[in-house]
Amino acid sequence: MKAFESGFIGNLEIKNRIVMAPMISNLANPDGSANETITRYLEERAKGGTGLIITEYTYVDNRNSRGSRNELGAYSQILTPKLRRIPEAIHPYGARVFMQLVHAGGKALSGQNPEEPMAPSAVDYLGKVPREMNEEDIEGVIRSFENAARIVKSSKFDGIEIHGAHGYLIHQFLSPTLNLRQDRYGGTFEKRLTFPQAIIDAVRSVTDFPVGIRLSLYEDDPNGWNEDYGLKVIDSLKNLDYVHFSAGNFSPPGSSASFYSPETHILPRLKRKPSITTMLVGSVVDREGVERVMSVCDFVSVGRGHLADPYFTFKLERDPGLLRPCIRCNQGCRDLTPGEVRCTVNINVGHEERQGHKLKGEVIIKGGGVQGLEAALYASKRGLSVTLYEKEDRIGGQLNKIYDPYKKMAFSALLKYYEHALRLTNITLVLETNYNGRGIECLPPVIYQEPPEGGELFESNVYANHDWFIRMAGQKKIKVGRESLNSLDRGRKMGYVKLAEEKGVEFVDGGNYDFRLMVNDQYDVMKAISLGVTKVKQFIAERENEFI
Repeated sequence: MKAFESGFIGNLEIKNRIVMAPMISNLANPDGSANETITRYLEERAKGGTGLIITEYTYVDNRNSRGSRNELGAYSQILTPKLRRIPEAIHPYGARVFMQLVHAGGKALSGQNPEEPMAPSAVDYLGKVPREMNEEDIEGVIRSFENAARIVKSSKFDGIEIHGAHGYLIHQFLSPTLNLRQDRYGGTFEKRLTFPQAIIDAVRSVTDFPVGIRLSLYEDDPNGWNEDYGLKVIDSLKNLDYVHFSAGNFSPPGSSASFYSPETHILPRLKRKPSITTMLVGSVVDREGVERVMSVCDFVSVGRGHLADPYFTFKLERDPGLLRPCIRCNQGCRDLTPGEVRCTVNINVGHEERQGHKLKGEVIIKGGGVQGLEAALYASKRGLSVTLYEKEDRIGGQLNKIYDPYKKMAFSALLKYYEHALRLTNITLVLETNYNGRGIECLPPVIYQEPPEGGELFESNVYANHDWFIRMAGQKKIKVGRESLNSLDRGRKMGYVKLAEEKGVEFVDGGNYDFRLMVNDQYDVMKAISLGVTKVKQFIAERENEFI
């Protein structure tokens, strides 16, 4: 398989063609410095076999370039000693690491930067209007990228990726709808390239390693640019070693499409491979997706798949059935305004821990849903002999009751993973047995009841209730409060609303109705996994002397 062959970016050899995509993590320190948490997080993916790791977007000045809280920074040499720990951790595994550099521009985090956001033009950015940049601002940003490149080089990274996608500053200068300038930085296609090219040249002037750009192939906005424009941009930019195609500006689904969009959703829009080395991201979650992208591109970029399983590359090559799958639910990985990166199916994301010492002994797990399955797998990894009892004739619990067809298809990959993992462990599975003896009970703390007969007005953020809404709509007319959508990220909300309205659900504003408010204690896959592992840890803590 081509993905496992070595390849080159510029003159740098990469041991395989699988790239960990840059993803916001909020794991750095508040001043942008690196720490043990973000270093371990990236190191775990290098340990898992990935050929190239690209850091999250890293801000280039301490004025107004930061886009999120606890974002990695490269604005001062004072950050270099801690930044060096990242390549020091990654290189021993034979992996390479690039730093992605960004200025958030009009999308900068208002109130969290010393200065307010600025952009090519003073236009609307989702309800906020940044000030228009003057020539001095523009020259200052170019110098900031040049300074950041020096920091990257002194920090021993292997390359730089310039972030020109997703509506950040370079994207803003490229965009006909965001750049309304009539000077040398806007007004025609060629002039809109002036600022991005100046950034590229400034970075290249102080480095001797690969320099690439991440670019939105197209925008999902109603008036956004299309793939022809994206290809024209990369054909016109000079002095680059590679392009990393993504998608999106303001409107979803962008690059991180939920399970309501097809897998590898960006690839069909790439009409041709440009002459430059090309990598592509976008809903690549399994071997089939990797193969599809590699049939067209030189490298494949995998984001959420590396969150779900840090050993994505290793398992993909040796046993794809053991790959803990990304189910594209867009919950933990997208909840980044108040929190750090998390993953619904991998509770260790953001606090990667070293495996505890091996134990000897036996344990009984009661319940073959997600909670019980995770408890059994964790106990088995710790060396315990596990017997898992399930009263039904199959494992999966509430996974088997999902009604939403898109969600059911996505989550079925998780169920297949559990089935495969059980076959490869020392876990004894006993089905159709309601075991009442002593053991770790792994049953849901909340058993959701279906809405009462006769109800027509509903409001709930609980995912299980979302399923009921679309099922009930096929039987009677129902109204659902829009507040019910607050638990979903924008991309998943868009897909769910489309499906629900097709089924007959009517979404209404809550102020005009007396809703039946359903239970809002969210018991989801992430909570089930966490509970299962926690219960085993507690069990071991109480009896550890018995197992040694």
